[in-house]
Amino acid sequence: MATPLYRSIAAELRQRIRSGALPVGASLPSEAHLCEEFSASRGPVRQALATLRDEGLIGGGQGKKAVVLDAVPSQPFESFLSFTRRAELTGHTPGQRLQEIALRRPEPEVAAALHIDPDDLVVQLLRLRLLDGRPAMLERMTYVEPVGRPLIAADLDSGSIYAMLTEWGVDLHSARHTFDAVPADAVDARLLNVPEGTPLLRERRLTTDSQGVPLEWSEDRYRSDVASVTVTNTRSSRTAML
Repeated sequence: MATPLYRSIAAELRQRIRSGALPVGASLPSEAHLCEEFSASRGPVRQALATLRDEGLIGGGQGKKAVVLDAVPSQPFESFLSFTRRAELTGHTPGQRLQEIALRRPEPEVAAALHIDPDDLVVQLLRLRLLDGRPAMLERMTYVEPVGRPLIAADLDSGSIYAMLTEWGVDLHSARHTFDAVPADAVDARLLNVPEGTPLLRERRLTTDSQGVPLEWSEDRYRSDVASVTVTNTRSSRTAML
């Protein structure tokens, strides 16, 4: 299936922003110029610009000139997508390198998060995620044994664990995300290629099934130069004012 034209336009403009050809503060070419450059009508051009606005890369619109706001696409808080899918949607080539996987007893705080006994076995893994071949994020993932055990024999360098588990029929229904900043420890520094103590964006995630039973506890640490998060709040007209 051919890539929609607006996605191709968005990918090209995203690359120009990421490379610095369109630096933060620069104005994008006019819609007329983009239509001519990409041999496109205004529809696909406007869709491409809307995509970049949704990612937080550009501002403007409604008669105002589009201006570059950031060089790092933001991940919408609402989405529950794999790292692989997020990378593809924002024009990057994802990759991964498994560092270790083991069947072991969890740390007390992890057992508490998963609502299991500290003597129960879990599957824990450490995996480095890449964007365009560059270290981007380090995953520390813990799965309850029935969910995680098949991963031990799987090729975890082949792509998304989320997609793999979904294909196997695992009921990944909801996730609670907590974000903060932490300094890079020795393992982070070595694998993410940053100095020890460098601030990293940390995402702690508890994933549950449709019955609310915990299946996964994950702590992901992102290089701050390749990831950011946006939260959009909308007040319903039915919401009471307290």
